[in-house]
Amino acid sequence: MDRTPLDSNSEKPSGVRRIIAATRYSMQGLLRLWHEEAFRHEIIALVAGVILFAAVGAAATDYLVFLILMLVLFAVEALNTAIEELVDRISPEISTVGRHAKDLGSFAVFCLLAANGLFALYVVIRSLFL
Repeated sequence: MDRTPLDSNSEKPSGVRRIIAATRYSMQGLLRLWHEEAFRHEIIALVAGVILFAAVGAAATDYLVFLILMLVLFAVEALNTAIEELVDRISPEISTVGRHAKDLGSFAVFCLLAANGLFALYVVIRSLFL
């Protein structure tokens, strides 16, 4: 997973090689994120949401919006994990700034969790009662 820094004499990959390298880095990030319990819970929430939507007869657009919201949640969770790792690496001692950075990342995840929950609630209420 270590990437050696590029000096001025080395070339960055381009074209298909760049796309392959970027995909490999992304998959390494996904593997790292899988080690986070919160992310695994969010995957369970995705599966539960799809099952719930199927049970209430949700429309195809509901699935699409839910999937997009979940992908944004996964992205924010990845950024939150990156913030936590950087803070732990740069400032292993307890600091107010480090705590604030972690709290802000956590709040961003919370906002997406709330958005997903509210959307799922809306779909269920609309499907069952309207």
